Amino acid sequence: RVSAHCDSLDGPVVADARLALAQGDPGPVLKWVDKEREEEIRVAFKETMAVRAQGGEAESLADRHFFETVVRIHRAGEGEGFTGLKPAGGVDPGLAGADMALRSGSAKQLAERMSAAISEGIQTRFAIALDRKAHAAASPDAGRAYVAAYVDYIHFVESVYRLASDGA
Repeated sequence: RVSAHCDSLDGPVVADARLALAQGDPGPVLKWVDKEREEEIRVAFKETMAVRAQGGEAESLADRHFFETVVRIHRAGEGEGFTGLKPAGGVDPGLAGADMALRSGSAKQLAERMSAAISEGIQTRFAIALDRKAHAAASPDAGRAYVAAYVDYIHFVESVYRLASDGA
């Protein structure tokens, strides 16, 4: 299961948007948007800072609007739609591990965890397919169960290989 995390409140885009607001400078968040859309972020930032000055609920609403604007424009640059900000805490463990590797300066633990997950995925699917293959000739339903397991196994291996060879 692969999911984006740039649209979550604890993702890297919102983290940099928070930093930009704290510093009073849109600079930290501009890297997340295409150059052609930078001016939109600068305008949204300026408007947000003006509304934030009112404090209280206005500040909170202005911040959320800024986060949504930055994430929406970032997602558009990826060719993806924006379906709203996701709550914090829902980041895929693999994505969280990738971010942690960047913070730590080493991808060793991430590669080990990912390798183990891939190995487990292959072994599990292989075992199911092998077991069902042994009984495939018993009946058409048993044969179909084997084919379903075979297809899951082969597609998993194919997807991992394609990802490793060609990238995301």
